[in-house]
Amino acid sequence: MTQVYQWCSWFKDGRTSLQDEPRSGRPNTANNDWSTARVDELIKVNRRVKLKEISLKLDIPKRNVCEIVHDKLGYRKVSARWISKMLLDEHTRQRVEISQMLLHRCQQEGDETVDVGPRGDHRARN
Repeated sequence: MTQVYQWCSWFKDGRTSLQDEPRSGRPNTANNDWSTARVDELIKVNRRVKLKEISLKLDIPKRNVCEIVHDKLGYRKVSARWISKMLLDEHTRQRVEISQMLLHRCQQEGDETVDVGPRGDHRARN
């Protein structure tokens, strides 16, 4: 509640911006193009590298490494490996082909669904 009262006070006094005011202090230099390129290079050399290892090798805080890896480079961890979040054109094409095949099959065979019995036998259900 205190924070809300403070915001109300600021806007009553004429503040119109929701952005933080500029402040003194050292700017964040760890998230520049050099560090982004180095992090990307380390991941491409060893896809199983850990954020802590990258942080130690480049002498960058782990929080900044995490921001570079996830936000700037768009990687995510899958089975202990870093992979890009973006689909390749080949993946997109495969998904479209499979979707079209399934749609065609549904149009040909109708809305019939298939149950798998306890012994693995398939039977149609209407």
